[in-house]
Amino acid sequence: MSGKRKLVFWVMGISAWLCMMSCQSCNRHPHDYVTEVLDYVKLDDSFLEVATVADSLQVPWGMTFFDNKILFTEIIGNVKQLDLSTGQVSTLLRVPDVFTRTTPGLLDIVVQKDIKDNPYVIINYTAKENDRIISKLVRYTYQKDTLINPVDLLTVRGANGHNGARLMLDSKNTLYWATGDVADNTEAQDSTTLNGKILRMTINGEIPPDNPIPNSFVYAWGFRNMQGLTIDDRGNIFTSEHGDAIEDEINLIKPLNNYGWPAIEGMHDTPDEIEIAKHSSRTEPIWSWTPVVAPAGLAYYGESGIPEWENTLLLVTLKSQSLRVLHLDDKNQQIKREQVYFSKKYGRMRAVLVTPNGDIYLSTSNRDWNPQPGFPLPTDDRILRLRRATETPDNHLKEDVVETESKEHNGKQLYTSFCASCHKEDGLGVKGTFPPLKNAARVKDNDAFIDLLLNGSKGKGTIDGVFYEQGMASFSFLKDEELAAIINYVKKEFGEGKQVSDDNVKKKRK
Repeated sequence: MSGKRKLVFWVMGISAWLCMMSCQSCNRHPHDYVTEVLDYVKLDDSFLEVATVADSLQVPWGMTFFDNKILFTEIIGNVKQLDLSTGQVSTLLRVPDVFTRTTPGLLDIVVQKDIKDNPYVIINYTAKENDRIISKLVRYTYQKDTLINPVDLLTVRGANGHNGARLMLDSKNTLYWATGDVADNTEAQDSTTLNGKILRMTINGEIPPDNPIPNSFVYAWGFRNMQGLTIDDRGNIFTSEHGDAIEDEINLIKPLNNYGWPAIEGMHDTPDEIEIAKHSSRTEPIWSWTPVVAPAGLAYYGESGIPEWENTLLLVTLKSQSLRVLHLDDKNQQIKREQVYFSKKYGRMRAVLVTPNGDIYLSTSNRDWNPQPGFPLPTDDRILRLRRATETPDNHLKEDVVETESKEHNGKQLYTSFCASCHKEDGLGVKGTFPPLKNAARVKDNDAFIDLLLNGSKGKGTIDGVFYEQGMASFSFLKDEELAAIINYVKKEFGEGKQVSDDNVKKKRK
């Protein structure tokens, strides 16, 4: 080999060594696989790069990190693995007994912390046991890119909705399971049952001796349908929760606390709720939204990789199709402010994951039962990566401007805020789940329509030969003029019949 070639190879070797040392020192992976850089986001002092790392997935519901890989679930029953170095997606497990319909299916996943070889992996999914729906917690062992040795840890009641199902391990590998109330208003307030609860157990599925209720998995209760669960670096536990028609919530979870559902929804701000809380201790959320945003996955960001977002909760949402950055106070007990990004840019988002190097991963949920207008895209569903950009882009996105509700009671705006996510913008609903409003008989009958909005319905009935199992919440919290505006908009756009007045609603309310 000539001296010139030796010099070239020596320089290349030194460059590779410097690159490797640089990667180790900053704990980053600059050569991670990326299929496409989609956008750049402007923050106060830096830019973020938004890139696709996996696509053509089927509703990735839960994500967890192990050995520079993302282990994730698909709601139809697959546990898959994304190698962040190569971009290769492989299947670790196909769960044979998953029951999926609208929201049930293979849901969340966690991996045992601080175990290099053969860690435990725990999943939660719904299944059928005879004619009964159940929600199963099963532990596997990760070995050679597969999951083996299933062990059933716990089974609770399941349903066609409200299964909750987020999982979390703390620094000691104590397991927390956020269960839904299975659409049954008797469960959440009964501390002897396991639904509508935060459950706490060992990684072997046993009751820890220091649980707040002796010989019980129950850690806290009074929940409707939690879709997010995370822990900060101080040990504070936070959840995101779907409200009924109003007040989606972020809760700070403390042992033995009762979070109110179904008697109290969101903040204690009605006379009845204030009276209940006065005589029976209930805990308010630290943040809530009306109109609802359908909060999903939740993660704590305590890294310095994106300094503008350090010490925040990262929340992805379904209805508002956004990433929300919730800035915590110095004690991590309250939320100071909220920033909103990507509204309707990538569609519904289901899960969020922060990896040890400070990167953020988001999964879309556009091939689920409730796609929004314009989705799914041909590449859906995707896993997106957010990382601090190394260059200044020519074009970029920025924080969304969130418009407050108009003081004028605009029927279209109110319908969009409270009705369209179920009954759709075209009024056609979702067959078998949410009935259509277009040309519906109950839209023409003013008294029946007003009564439905004021009192809701229990669901499970046949309309025009189609069986619907989903109930409808009461919208009595809206003012008379707001309800009248919604009814008149629906009549104009989807039906017919005489318009109603504020007084018509007022008389029915009495």
